[in-house]
Amino acid sequence: MSTLKEKIHSLAKAFAPDFISIRHHLHAHPELSYQEFETSAFIQQKLRDFGIPFSVMAETGVVGVIEGKNPGKKVIALRADIDALPIQEENDIPYKSTRPGVMHACGHDVHTTCLLGAAKILNELKNEWEGTVKLIFQPGEERNPGGASLLIKEGVLTKAPVPQAIYGLHVHPQLAIGQLSFRGGQVMASADEIYITIKGKGGHAAAPHLTADTILIASQLIVSLQQIISRNRNPLNPSVLSICSIQGGHTTNVIPSEVKLMGTFRALDEEWRFKAHELIRQQATGLVHAMGGEIDLHIDVGYPSVYNNEALNAVARNLAEDYVGKERVETTEVRMGAEDFGYYTQHIPGCFYRLGVMNVEKGITSGVHTPTFNIDESAIETGMGMMAWLGSQTTGSF
Repeated sequence: MSTLKEKIHSLAKAFAPDFISIRHHLHAHPELSYQEFETSAFIQQKLRDFGIPFSVMAETGVVGVIEGKNPGKKVIALRADIDALPIQEENDIPYKSTRPGVMHACGHDVHTTCLLGAAKILNELKNEWEGTVKLIFQPGEERNPGGASLLIKEGVLTKAPVPQAIYGLHVHPQLAIGQLSFRGGQVMASADEIYITIKGKGGHAAAPHLTADTILIASQLIVSLQQIISRNRNPLNPSVLSICSIQGGHTTNVIPSEVKLMGTFRALDEEWRFKAHELIRQQATGLVHAMGGEIDLHIDVGYPSVYNNEALNAVARNLAEDYVGKERVETTEVRMGAEDFGYYTQHIPGCFYRLGVMNVEKGITSGVHTPTFNIDESAIETGMGMMAWLGSQTTGSF
């Protein structure tokens, strides 16, 4: 008689071709953050087809519920993000984006497909596992304030059934096909946006002594801000401050009266994160005023760092080794990228893990957020099966 694991493997293999087609549909019809109305309707119809009840939250979010045997024994949430990016796709594929300037360049079409696949598997086998699985199809991961924060405000973690733990999956284009990776503790950084406007008396470039040279002030400020990282943070605690845009001036002989800077600050430690915000404000204000300028500074507080509960991560890694084999499970590197999954992990134990999608022989190596990002679609069978296995098997205290 087949075990539950064997049945999940079998169904994942049998369903994979249909779900690859689902991924093609989603990839060809991407929608930007908080505009995922067609995507949401598509997910809702699939859940109806599977016979899974659901509700709609935050306009385009979809939350489904599957009850196994003894549904009150445990509640595990599985999450996928559904939005796309403002990127023009350059892949030459039959299912290329049909929306100019919009592309699933971060793999959210894959995440959604894997969760739909896991939902179908779990529903088919609901008499063979215990507890309840809550399916969270989340909008707006790519844009502040983050769809996770909106769903949490509307009660996705507090309304029945209340999840005891949550899993999230993300494609990893630098991890070989068929591999999975996990890491306990801090795994991804927080992300805050910095907006600075430097103002001062402009004038003729030949008479800088009659101006407050905003270009020079901006240059000094960019260099000075780097000292906040190099001289104030604990060297064992990574963080990054990058000024990514400088806008000011329009010709060769006029010192402008205004220069704008934009950038990002990333950190793995929440205490240091907000201490750094104060240091940025103090240093920027003091330097600009000392050089004769005025400053408007805004720090848009974004996603928190992603913290994987150590106990839940250990459970998930053991389950992964059991499902795909120990040799196919690796340790995720710490990344300075950000994910709004961090909001969930501030409230309940969470585990954010990676699915390998790289195939060097097929030339599938492009990173996320690039116009040539794609995956080896055999990863979908692994992704949907693994999510189903986690949902059906996770137990313990976290």
